[in-house]
Amino acid sequence: MKQINDRVARRRRNVPNGEAGFTLLEVMIVLIIVAILAGLVAVNVMGRPDEAKATATRTNISTIAGALKLYRLDNGSYPTTEQGLKALVEKTTTPPLPATFAPGGYLSAPATDGWGKPYEYVSDGNSFTIRSLGKDAKIGGEGIDADIDGKG
Repeated sequence: MKQINDRVARRRRNVPNGEAGFTLLEVMIVLIIVAILAGLVAVNVMGRPDEAKATATRTNISTIAGALKLYRLDNGSYPTTEQGLKALVEKTTTPPLPATFAPGGYLSAPATDGWGKPYEYVSDGNSFTIRSLGKDAKIGGEGIDADIDGKG
């Protein structure tokens, strides 16, 4: 037992009073540095909501295109322009009627782009085009106002 106490005593360092921890000033400097870094990151991330919406719109178009391909596998053709993307959510009553319809549909809700606007959908039954008009909701544009489309 004495050997253990001797080992513990050798490992302990004699620290003079006042040097045993961080001072308030040191802690405050670290907190200020962390706050500045967090502010810089927040400004860079939070300042790009429209870019995030454009990325979400591209992802949504890919998801819708996948649902349309499943619909075509089940029914032999894509929903027509008249049937629209609503035909992926609920069984359409507009001819041509689908031979089969997946339980629960192919999408859970009507599709809207990142800015809350419905997608433009055009199809002749053999191919399709899905388009978001971007933030400005006008044909054409550049950057976040540019059209985003998918074809199949």
